[in-house]
Amino acid sequence: MKKNPLKEEEKFHDAWAGSINVNDLLIEESFEAVTAPENRIICAKLGRIKGKKILELGCGAGEASVFFAKRGAIVTATDISSGMLNVAKKLAKRHNTHLKTVQCFSNKTPFKEESFDIVYAANLLHHVVSDDTLKEVRRVLKKGGVFVSWDPLDHNFFINVYRRIATQVRTADEHPIQFPQLKKLNTYFKRVEIETTWFFTLLIFFKFYFIDRINPNKERYWKKIISDHKKIEKMYSFLERVDIILLKLVPGLKKYCWNVVIYAKK
Repeated sequence: MKKNPLKEEEKFHDAWAGSINVNDLLIEESFEAVTAPENRIICAKLGRIKGKKILELGCGAGEASVFFAKRGAIVTATDISSGMLNVAKKLAKRHNTHLKTVQCFSNKTPFKEESFDIVYAANLLHHVVSDDTLKEVRRVLKKGGVFVSWDPLDHNFFINVYRRIATQVRTADEHPIQFPQLKKLNTYFKRVEIETTWFFTLLIFFKFYFIDRINPNKERYWKKIISDHKKIEKMYSFLERVDIILLKLVPGLKKYCWNVVIYAKK
């Protein structure tokens, strides 16, 4: 019998949720650490969010939803995994904040049209049929509302090697974003801005693997860059300055970055 990808995603993330200790989750660091460029970009673009209605699609353990709630936003957190939603609830309670949590698919939510000022999604689009999810995002966004998202790109050779190694911390149906797909955003939104992150800064992954000898199937590198941000801050900051100069001089290299950040206005 052919496996259902969505059920496999749910099963995988329920299992992951069972291993999470909310005391270990980093809220501010996930948005403010030097090694969190995607969320730093997003925060700069969103500005003040107090009183805004925010929907997070694919909330995972809830770090982003709690971050927004702590800043006065009215947050609804959704995920395919009931286990992850339970973690998000515990995390919100630990930080004395409130979230509304809803288990649903990103392409079929129970919300009315034009319900939210902001829709946020991190590492979601490469798990789903992006067109269907983008249609749903547009449906639930208010006129003038904003969709912010970040996901991995598919073009970097070294990251693809890492993906082939780190099979136990990823789901088999993932499909990192290809640059031509980003053009479809203009179909759904009137204004789209794209930024990319992590080019030479990816040398930190080499450090993790070859110097620190960290097994990528035992520890998720994309989590470790946050938990170890103070240790690698100087290295990252230097490499980021190199990236900024290089990508400005040779913009064609942007497609070979690790992640892409999307800011889209309805």
